[in-house]
Amino acid sequence: MVNLTDESRAFHYGVYSIVFQIPPAKVTTYDKPGNSRQVGTSLKHCNVIFQDLNRGFDPSEEEYLDINSLPWWRVLSSSGKISPREDSQGQFVQADKLREENVVVSPAHKVDLEEYGWFPEDVNL
Repeated sequence: MVNLTDESRAFHYGVYSIVFQIPPAKVTTYDKPGNSRQVGTSLKHCNVIFQDLNRGFDPSEEEYLDINSLPWWRVLSSSGKISPREDSQGQFVQADKLREENVVVSPAHKVDLEEYGWFPEDVNL
């Protein structure tokens, strides 16, 4: 179990709140200047971070974050490409999940951000 600072908890909670809002068949990017590595870390280590964020909450409470419903596969690099993983299969899993939502993913694991991008104006981390 990780013990996050209040500032870190707020940041991760904000990242997950945004990811939960991404509509099916849409994608967004994590490459905001100054935050891209932090957002990538939030997604990479979400299993451990969710444990900390959910501490003290019952799964029936509204504040409880259900990791199984986090659509992590809808987050791409700013170029629209699926980021490489240490686990060589991770890119293929993400591509398959996007294709299940009828998102066209090229053989190079790239998505057309003009067609599938979701970039709301009022999102700030």
